[in-house]
Amino acid sequence: MKKGGELDFEFSTTDRIIFGPGKLNQVGSLATNLGERAMVVVGSRTDSAASLFGFLSDARIHITLFKVYSEPSVEVVREGLQLARQQTCDMVIGFGGGSVLDTAKTIAIMMTNPGEITDYLEVIGRGQAFTRPSVPTIAIPTTAGTGTEVTRNAVLVDPSHRIKVSLRSQWILPKVALIDPELTYNLPKEITASSGLDALTQLIEPYVSNKANPLTDVLCREGIQRVARSLYRAYKDGKDISARLDMSVASLFGGMALANAKLGLVHGFAGVLGGMYHAPHGAVCARLLPFVVEKNTDALQERAPKNDALNRYQEIASILTGEPNASVKQGINWIDDLCAMLNVPPLGIYGLQPGDFSDIVEKTALASSTQGNPITLASIELTEILSRAI
Repeated sequence: MKKGGELDFEFSTTDRIIFGPGKLNQVGSLATNLGERAMVVVGSRTDSAASLFGFLSDARIHITLFKVYSEPSVEVVREGLQLARQQTCDMVIGFGGGSVLDTAKTIAIMMTNPGEITDYLEVIGRGQAFTRPSVPTIAIPTTAGTGTEVTRNAVLVDPSHRIKVSLRSQWILPKVALIDPELTYNLPKEITASSGLDALTQLIEPYVSNKANPLTDVLCREGIQRVARSLYRAYKDGKDISARLDMSVASLFGGMALANAKLGLVHGFAGVLGGMYHAPHGAVCARLLPFVVEKNTDALQERAPKNDALNRYQEIASILTGEPNASVKQGINWIDDLCAMLNVPPLGIYGLQPGDFSDIVEKTALASSTQGNPITLASIELTEILSRAI
């Protein structure tokens, strides 16, 4: 958010977005227009990808299969990159959750750019800029949360440094984002919950961030409204078609928003925690969200009461509760109640201990996402958030 009436921003997204139930049947013709030999990146279970393989086979696309069994690491990407080059693949298709799509995007951009992946990584690498577009990529999400199909970054885990780091480039955006809500119908309840709350976080944080703009604002308001009316319904009944559609739209909008504004402290924490523990990203965001919102609003009221983010938090509360005059506290209570109904676990089950707090706080304060937070929180405030989330 600019001060003094100033306004400047840019907006980038995937070349083509195709959305709707049953749209997976277009993947064959889409792939035919992009190449002949596809590396298809999937998760550990390939049963849900049977239709995808069928459509590609009908289109006479040669398939090289690459499975991702966990969150992507530098080594996983190297393995996939080597295979893609050996098989002379000329496109990449990612079919899965955020980890799968991030792997696919990273392999695709490394296929056309020289050097090692560490040359381009933030924090632990050289942070060089990519100079060439990736090979054509089709991103097909099977969850509703990350919005990775329309973001210009990919997140990797580096186990040796116990940290998550990003690749960022305009060139990393997929050529096509194909979002078919039918692919989410059979998601387990816990993934529906964690990915859905990740989507909510990725709509709230850009809306209150210091880089919000009118385009992302529209996406965030619409996305938050869809999550408010549909996440619990999708959790209770995975075959609730309108709820699943709403969540897929919300996830898409969250990805577009975060790619063109900034995130905030929840994702600052999540990046650090995800690198230190085997904790699902969505579950971490879900647990932290109400505590971060409460601490942010307390700090804003105390130290920056004229910051527009306070008004935006009140707007969010109104959207979530359906009450035009809802207070920020009512909004926080709504999030808290939803997390309870969705059985969001405490972070202690992933191994988080108070002895780790100082290290986590230090890393989180420096995280890229944290820089978008509407107010800078002190170390003691960050520690209090962790204490409540554990």
